[in-house]
Order: sequence, then C-alpha cells, then structure tokens
Amino acid sequence: MRRKQFAANFYAEASTAWIEKALQEFKAPKLEAPPVAGIVPHAGWAYSGAVAAKVFQTIKCYREPKTFVLFGTVHRDIADNAIYPRGSWLTPFGEVSIDEGLAADIVEGAGEYLIADESAHHYEHSIEVQMPFLKHFFPRAEAVPIAVLPDERAHELGKSIGELLKKTTSDAVVLGTTDLTHYGDAYWFTPSGRGPAAREWMKRNDARIIELASTLRAQEIVAEAIRNQNACGAGALAATAAAAKAMGCSGGRVIEYTTSYDVMPEGEFRMAVGYVGMVFCGS
Repeated sequence: MRRKQFAANFYAEASTAWIEKALQEFKAPKLEAPPVAGIVPHAGWAYSGAVAAKVFQTIKCYREPKTFVLFGTVHRDIADNAIYPRGSWLTPFGEVSIDEGLAADIVEGAGEYLIADESAHHYEHSIEVQMPFLKHFFPRAEAVPIAVLPDERAHELGKSIGELLKKTTSDAVVLGTTDLTHYGDAYWFTPSGRGPAAREWMKRNDARIIELASTLRAQEIVAEAIRNQNACGAGALAATAAAAKAMGCSGGRVIEYTTSYDVMPEGEFRMAVGYVGMVFCGS
C-alpha cells in the first residue's frame, strides 16, 4: 500500500534549496530538553512552509527520532479518527515508510478512540504537506499518520497515545498540524471588518488558542475553536497538547507565529490565515 501525492500543488516548490532558503536566518532556540511534540501549519509552502521548516529544524537540532506520530486536521467527512496502518507515502524526496509496529500498538492501546482506515487519508492534505519536510530532515524516520476529528474525544486520543509512547521504548515525536483563524469574506468570517483593527483582532483570536496549547489545556481547545473559529485542526491540536502532557511536558514554546497577510500583504487587510509553529519539551 503506497499513498501517492494528492496535494502536490501545496508544495510544488519542494526542494532542498527552497528549505535552505527558508531557514537562512533561522537559529533554533535553546531548549531545556529535547522536544517530544510539536505543532506545524499545513497551508501551501509559499505561505506557511517556512514556519513548518523551523519546527522540523528545531527538532533536528536536539534529536533524531525513529518515528513521527502525525495528528492531522480533517477537512472532509470521515467515519472516525483514523490511523494509516501500513505501507508508505510518496514525497518529492522519496518514500516515507509507515512504522507498522507502532501503528499496531496504537490500534491495540487506543482502539476505543480510532480505527484503522487508510481511505480516510486519501484526499486529505494536512499530513501530506508535512511528509516532504519529514523526509528531508529525517531521511530514515518512519511515520504513523492519524486523522483526528475536532470533537470531545480528541484530547483523550492524544492522552492515550502519549501514555503509550511514554511507557514503551518507541523513539517517537508527536507532531500535530493545524492552521489558525481563517479571516475574510472567502471564509464567511469577518467579525471585525477590515483594516488594522481587524488584523489585530485576528491576532488576538489566534493568541487565545495558542495560549491553551502552550499551557497544555487540551480539554478546552476544541470548544474554543468552535466558539471563535481559530483553529481548523482543533482535534489535532488538542490531541497533541494532551499527548505532550502525558509524555511529561509542562508547556509548549512558540517557534514562530505569522499570517498569510504578513507573508504576502496585499493592500488593506481584509483576509488572512494564521500559522503557528510550536515545540513541547520533555521533562
């Protein structure tokens, strides 16, 4: 079973040169311990790729994990939280193999919160956008992709997987993916109109959910996103924060926050999507 590229238009520019340019002036922060989890955005690389690359680079500065457990945003209707259990995913840098042993352990240990269903991933881009970064920075690493619905079970799923990873010998990092507020007429969401005041409103809206993630208040994340539309991947974000807490983290650290308007401003502010990159360090 080999998952081919579906959303290659999101990362058409994927190359070593592009990644090196994105990281040209970046220096990974000093961390108190190696990261055990992270958050990355999943828009097109031209908009959010640099933020994601900085998270991967930060992780690489501290460790070389065998596996990445990827919690993905769900943009389409699926039956349940779904793990991709076997095979590989194709990227421009080569194939990323699935860690079938860990996937099986997760199905056994967290089976009440997810099902094994590769079809749930067929037309979803949120995890796929991360795979070229994973292959570039960690060419020998494997992956366990999990699509996470934005409901009240998301944090329980994350907690269960975090506990499993902590008590086993699995050398794994949890990586969740979400974008933040989608502001503008195109998204039917303009609560503060246009202009500078709207731009500041959007950043405050993003800051609330970033704060919940950084303080590991996983149980509050989905409700916050439903109220204020500040995370399309609230399930993945909640699962990541819960997993990080279960793995011994006391909080998260923002590597970078930006918006599509900051990256490519066009006249008066009227629409944008927010992006955050974070890491969570073990105890």
